[in-house]
Amino acid sequence: MQLVDFDFKLPDSAIALRPASPRDSARLLEVKAGEPLADRHVRDLPDRLRAGDILVLNDTRVIPARLKGARLRGDNQTQVEATLHRRLGQDAWSAFMRPGKRLTPGDRIVFAPLYPEAVLPGPLEANIRAKGEGGEIDLVFDLSGAALDTAIAAHGAMPLPPYIAAKRGEDERDRADYQTVYAAEDGSVAAPTAGLHFTPELFARLAERGVEMAFVTLHVGAGTFLPVKTEDLSEHRMHAEWGEIDAATAQRLTAARAAGRRVIAVGTTSLRLLESAADEAGVIHPFCDETAIFITPGYRFRAVDGLMTNFHLPKSTLFMLVSAFAGYGAMREAYAHAIAAGYRFYSYGDASLLWSAA
Repeated sequence: MQLVDFDFKLPDSAIALRPASPRDSARLLEVKAGEPLADRHVRDLPDRLRAGDILVLNDTRVIPARLKGARLRGDNQTQVEATLHRRLGQDAWSAFMRPGKRLTPGDRIVFAPLYPEAVLPGPLEANIRAKGEGGEIDLVFDLSGAALDTAIAAHGAMPLPPYIAAKRGEDERDRADYQTVYAAEDGSVAAPTAGLHFTPELFARLAERGVEMAFVTLHVGAGTFLPVKTEDLSEHRMHAEWGEIDAATAQRLTAARAAGRRVIAVGTTSLRLLESAADEAGVIHPFCDETAIFITPGYRFRAVDGLMTNFHLPKSTLFMLVSAFAGYGAMREAYAHAIAAGYRFYSYGDASLLWSAA
């Protein structure tokens, strides 16, 4: 299939700039082969699941990864902006930077605090170590480990997706809104957005229903926002992201599916990690590595029966993934219905509950 096969027209008015409140009041479109599309709400999720189902959630925490500062080269200064993408070490990050073409290895970057009047732990400065073919820039900071994390938190802003940031600035509300209530492991520069709909009350009702939870970690990189630039999808290369599934969770999920119980991924990040860890027989193995899995129609899913996910960009790798999972025709129909029915799209938007077409 070609890139154009995943295009569709979306009105700007469909892009959600703020989340639903309360979180579980967002709409939920259920898509199941052989059944009509069903308009529901996230709070209805316990009624759509059954005892013994396992929801797999990504417990990554979004860091304030968007930094502004200046490139110093002699007496010259150029304003720059960096979005941290992937941690390379205790003192190093890969980042996407603007204006990237003007930056070269050896340049010194001094980042400005988000709130100049705040009491800060110290300056945040780095040297450019290298530039990658994909536009990434490797930054080596003067600080390391926990001290670097603290400085980034003090200097950085939440990295809102470009389609939101183009319409409004980040504010204090986003520090809470753009984070799941169960976030635990620092490292993402984008939220696992399907998880934003969950509340403590919804978790309690799911537990009463007999639905179980399992937590995995995949640190979402800024590459999730990059457009596909090749018309031939076989030529597209995903940016790698780091993930982990511990041995106990892997064994529990494999045993559940072997017993005929359903595994439902909350978000495409959870799904991509589970599929990266599963072998051809569907056994999910412990995983602690990077994954660059790219899922398009024709892929045979091995580890997941259901998927809860938000509505994605035209021509995006995530729309390709959901088309592979629930069926290309079914997702074209579902997205057309969602647009006509006024569903809210993208990170702060509504959700869908998809069942495998296999």
